[in-house]
Amino acid sequence: EDTISINHNWFNGYNLSWVWDLLLRDYKEAKEYIEDIKDICDDFEGLCQRNLAANTGMNFNDFFIFISRFSLANVVELYYLRGELNSENSIWHCSAIIKHFALNLSSIRKTALKMKSEGVKGNLGIINLLETLSDPKFLKLCTGLGRIYSVIHEEENWSCTMKKALMADFAKYGSQVCSPEDLITFIDYAVSKLSSNCDEQNPLLSVLYEIQPHEQN
Repeated sequence: EDTISINHNWFNGYNLSWVWDLLLRDYKEAKEYIEDIKDICDDFEGLCQRNLAANTGMNFNDFFIFISRFSLANVVELYYLRGELNSENSIWHCSAIIKHFALNLSSIRKTALKMKSEGVKGNLGIINLLETLSDPKFLKLCTGLGRIYSVIHEEENWSCTMKKALMADFAKYGSQVCSPEDLITFIDYAVSKLSSNCDEQNPLLSVLYEIQPHEQN
């Protein structure tokens, strides 16, 4: 007989904040369970994070690295599309795939803000942007992301060819993302670069910051 397997472990831009809420709840629970050994433990926070990873499948560091790399992958795709569609072209402003990538970045930015509000800071996981752009596994992720989204939105498939332009931009920005605050700054920087030549309604700004067209400068 045919069977259907339902996978409950996936997450995406739409439920990313729920994943963070789950991680935070499980972290507080893991911390509470071993609170009595806090004073005699050399690395209490490290132990909490190890227990969180064992119980939930990832810890704060794992989650942060994931959303940072996924942010960069979405930015790579947007850079490519800007080059292909031309930021002054009307297609750039109405493309469903552009809005989808923007929604992903918006979700990640909101989640990073929630992490920051909870006092999560420091070197969670150092993401070197320039090194990541040279990582074959990351470039494979970008290619796969482009293919999947082109199928979802029934648009022409593409391959990522914007590495040199990105590396030039990020060399000016700085190469590391180490905390939720860094990630927020990086997303804002990337969006500002992508929006620099837009004279009309900007889908990135309207989705990312939830502003209306008349509020855009």
